[in-house]
Amino acid sequence: MTERDFAQSAAGVSVHTIDGIERHHHGKTGRLAVPAPRSGGGRTPLTVGVEEEFLLVDYRTRRVSPRAPLVLAAAAGDLPGLQPEITQFQVETATPICHTMAEVRENLVDSREKLAVAARRHGLRLAATGTPVLGRAAPPPLTDSARYHQMAAEFGAVTDGLSICGCHVHVGIPGPEEGIRASNYLRPWLPVLLALSANSPFWEGRDTGYASWRYLVWARWPTSGPPPVFESPEQYEHAVRSLMQVGAAMDRAMAYWDIRLSQQHPTIEMRVCDVAATADEAVLIAALTRAMVATALEDTRPPLTMPQHLLRAAGWRAARDGLGGSCVNPVTGHTLPTPVLARQLIGRIRPALEDFGDLDLVLDLLESLVAKGCGSTRQRRAFARNGKLTDVVDLLTAQTAGADELV
Repeated sequence: MTERDFAQSAAGVSVHTIDGIERHHHGKTGRLAVPAPRSGGGRTPLTVGVEEEFLLVDYRTRRVSPRAPLVLAAAAGDLPGLQPEITQFQVETATPICHTMAEVRENLVDSREKLAVAARRHGLRLAATGTPVLGRAAPPPLTDSARYHQMAAEFGAVTDGLSICGCHVHVGIPGPEEGIRASNYLRPWLPVLLALSANSPFWEGRDTGYASWRYLVWARWPTSGPPPVFESPEQYEHAVRSLMQVGAAMDRAMAYWDIRLSQQHPTIEMRVCDVAATADEAVLIAALTRAMVATALEDTRPPLTMPQHLLRAAGWRAARDGLGGSCVNPVTGHTLPTPVLARQLIGRIRPALEDFGDLDLVLDLLESLVAKGCGSTRQRRAFARNGKLTDVVDLLTAQTAGADELV
């Protein structure tokens, strides 16, 4: 989809308008530059952090490989944010607290590169994909932890789908009241974020027919999915306690809503997205999430509401179609092409994006993503060339490590 309108100026700076969103473009080539926040504007940039989960695949066969302990040990000294995940197919990284998208990107690129190097030392590759493309992933080999073994005992075959990888964005908030306000604001826009990040069409050697099969697999958990609308932190706490009382959650950390208040940090955590195929796509998700939280904290209007049944259906639709399909418009309740709705979202949060210096960055990254397709589209394109899933894994591992895509 192309919606460009360039007007050349004498200074060599063009004006780029997408659906009425105007910004300046300086004709840079190569990787996108991440600008610093503007000195103007009255908004203090909220802190942000990004967690990414990755799969490890055998270098030769491209099948998922349960050798995470080896990689974790090899890379621990170089990556302070490195940590084990629930299965031995996976590793997880976390950025430090960041104030700019330049910091976010620098940390994401650095952790991906270092982790890929550590994986290669053990005959493995690092793959940023929401689901395993090749190899038997269920039941997964669990990381040796009493908590994880208790989860398997209490939730049975639901844990068979745990070899999935997401991207979680934490945004700093002043307190739980602001967190509830942000949760209610983000809630109806969750399907749009999911569609932008959709990066898991294959599962154990077959095309599932979904752009984000990870989201459907994760939906088996009784505490997953979009959160309710909460009127207060007390109501939120009551909901969490209720889940624990009926046995749907072993503890507070198992409140797995797509947005939740962090139990360990003064942040709100957005959890709806597949792990991003590239670091730049993770930056796009992080920038949008931070600007949405900032808008929620300053917008005096009531947040848009969407009934729970419609929001769940909208999430299913986004998981099926990804960026190339349509999403439910929170304003009207009708569907719109996802790129159009994403641009409308940018229009709503534009003041925050401008104050953070992120507007041009977000528009550039969205334009690039729409042009080349989301992660699931590129995976299917790689498979269509020769009918080989090994080509898909090769694409994934190249993207993860920062190499140019072969698409």
